[in-house]
Amino acid sequence: MNIFEALRLSHDTQRALATQILETKGDSPERNRLFRELKHELAAHAGAEERCFYTPLIAFDSTMAQARHGMAEHHEMDGLVDDLNKMEMSSSGWIAHFTKLRDKVFHHLDDEEHAIFQLAGKVLGEREKTALAKAYEEEFAGFRLGEMPINSAEG
Repeated sequence: MNIFEALRLSHDTQRALATQILETKGDSPERNRLFRELKHELAAHAGAEERCFYTPLIAFDSTMAQARHGMAEHHEMDGLVDDLNKMEMSSSGWIAHFTKLRDKVFHHLDDEEHAIFQLAGKVLGEREKTALAKAYEEEFAGFRLGEMPINSAEG
């Protein structure tokens, strides 16, 4: 598995969870569970991705700006999650705000898959792509298990 395949697995999970949340109603156990899962997925993915994908890309002129932009988008998503944590899930405002988060997540994932991955593929060697995937999976698992501090997306 290379880094792009590893990242896409989490991307697919994020899209599925966000889509399922939009199908829920009110302050239901299902919405709570799905949102908690999405927050953990976003936090683990962002932390591992920043360390194992974006940090190596910052070293190259051709990918530096995109890597920094991707990290900035992670922080924007963290802010949206923080806002949602402060709102009542049963309010109409919650689902409207969640839709903003979903749109931001989908935009971010599309940017990565259709632009950043192509640029990264030109600067990373095959061995590095495989090594980064292994490092990403280890970091991601650590975040998921709470072995590393999870960023503000943890709620």
